Amino acid sequence: MRMAILWIGQLLALGFGLGVLGGFAGALHPMGDSLAVFRMWLALGLLGSGVVLLAVSARVWATLAMGLGAFALVPIWLGWLAPPSPEEALILYQKNLLYALDDPAPIRAELRQVDPDFVTFQEVSTANEAAIFDTLPEDYARLLCPFAAVGGVAVASRFPEVEGQSLCIEGLGLAAMQVEAPGGPVWLVSIHLHWPWPHGQADQLDQILPVLEGLEGPVLIGGDFNMVPWSHALGQVMRASGSAVLGPTQGTRALIEEWVDLPIDHVLAPEGGQVTYRPQFGSDHAGLLARVGLPGQ
Repeated sequence: MRMAILWIGQLLALGFGLGVLGGFAGALHPMGDSLAVFRMWLALGLLGSGVVLLAVSARVWATLAMGLGAFALVPIWLGWLAPPSPEEALILYQKNLLYALDDPAPIRAELRQVDPDFVTFQEVSTANEAAIFDTLPEDYARLLCPFAAVGGVAVASRFPEVEGQSLCIEGLGLAAMQVEAPGGPVWLVSIHLHWPWPHGQADQLDQILPVLEGLEGPVLIGGDFNMVPWSHALGQVMRASGSAVLGPTQGTRALIEEWVDLPIDHVLAPEGGQVTYRPQFGSDHAGLLARVGLPGQ
């Protein structure tokens, strides 16, 4: 019996361990980021297999399994902690609206209540464009860029647009507009990425990253990235834009009913900030309300 448990524990540790290590290989192949999505559950499985191995006195195997599991989990758990909120902050509201949204009234009420300085939307469809995007205050600068069948990406700001400084590349999943914020010009960007490998996220990022690298000045991003913050893909976006994912990082979309929640919607800012999570209000994504600091404030 002991040998059978040992073999089972070793096989589990090997399988979960390869999954965890593969999730760190996103720079080598986009499949690595697909594995990174499930890093927490793979690491928990690795810890569990370590307990099994410890029970049959396989101490070396148990130490390796539990050590790698803890190494993978600690950064994820640290991401759940709320960073300090800037004393002087601007408010960004990020939301994937859902192209087939049934009732726009709760989201309209939410926008009136929070009165954001910046707005980033995804899945702006023919239906919700008129019902939500077009009902933003008339004096907001705004840009809507067509993306896919589910709808376009959009940005809006209470601050005026810097003349001639907007970018819309149809089908790319990116809308960008530079606005005159209180501390100086800042780029406001909305991003909607495809699902990761074997879908087209990596190829899409290959086109988006040079655009982000070419933006001069601070960059503020809200988006549905369909990717977790500890992935290689999000690391690339952070480096290209000179910004960081704001925490705490929590689940924003349910992958399997209410059992598996994934943090795939994010706000990125150059000077830090803090995110609070808002109800879905009929969408399949939670809203994000971010207090962001910007250079010069």
